[in-house]
Amino acid sequence: MLAAFVSVAQTLSVGRSAIELNVVKSVISKRIAQLERHLGVTLFSRSTRRIALTAAGETYLEHAKNALAELAAGGEMMLSMRSELRGRIRLTSAVSWGQRVLCHLIPEFLKRHPDLEIDLVLADRLVDVAYERFDIALRWSASSSAKDLVATPVSEIDWMVTASPEYLAQWGQPEQPDELADRSCLFYRGRSRDEWWSMSSESTQKRIKVQSRYHVDNPEAVYEACLQGLGIAQLPDYLCNASLEDGSLIRVLPEWVQHTRFGNQITALIPPERMQLARNRVFIEFLQQSLLNNQV
Repeated sequence: MLAAFVSVAQTLSVGRSAIELNVVKSVISKRIAQLERHLGVTLFSRSTRRIALTAAGETYLEHAKNALAELAAGGEMMLSMRSELRGRIRLTSAVSWGQRVLCHLIPEFLKRHPDLEIDLVLADRLVDVAYERFDIALRWSASSSAKDLVATPVSEIDWMVTASPEYLAQWGQPEQPDELADRSCLFYRGRSRDEWWSMSSESTQKRIKVQSRYHVDNPEAVYEACLQGLGIAQLPDYLCNASLEDGSLIRVLPEWVQHTRFGNQITALIPPERMQLARNRVFIEFLQQSLLNNQV
């Protein structure tokens, strides 16, 4: 009954739900009628043209979805007790780290475990892990304070201040952090026309107000603008290491440690019940070991 209700609530179509659940329409209608009688409320308002949730239906929907998720997790937990690793791991990751790091690791993981599947969603928004039924969310540590989730570090991130040789030839290389206030800086997720950058060296702390003509919500775009000499950028090591090695970027203020709003590591966020599944634990261990050994 719950599956029929949730399906109709999401599709607003008895016909589509019947196809989705591989039953005839009359079975869907009968199960919803049984559920309404059991609850003593009307879950849907119906007309000849459309179907819609009632207020009671909207309230019950979240409980029904949670109940189905718990039942699915319970069934999967039973399967995970077998010696074989099977099933699907539903992942989400920040776009840039996912493209540059995670996507290079997943093929090797799937080769090692032929009975496992990966469903990966790359998104910079902070997803609701439990509601959207993700097994694992890989996020910057500074955005990983979600309650009721198990947080496991998987990768260290070293942030650097970099610029192109062309930019530094034109404007000179800063020797002290305060000089950044007079330079064109590049922002990831800049929310105003200026921003504060924080850094430290031994016992000295600096907080510099920097400015830019270019604000963008993707670190790949910041990296590209930096390569093209538009300004000085704070970039994560996985984006700029290769360019530092080939000389297309130069590290600025290398003795200063950067402190960004994104933190210094990638963290795996997992609902406690999903952490009990063997396949999720094995995937986290694989990531930690691969990144520890610098296999990317």
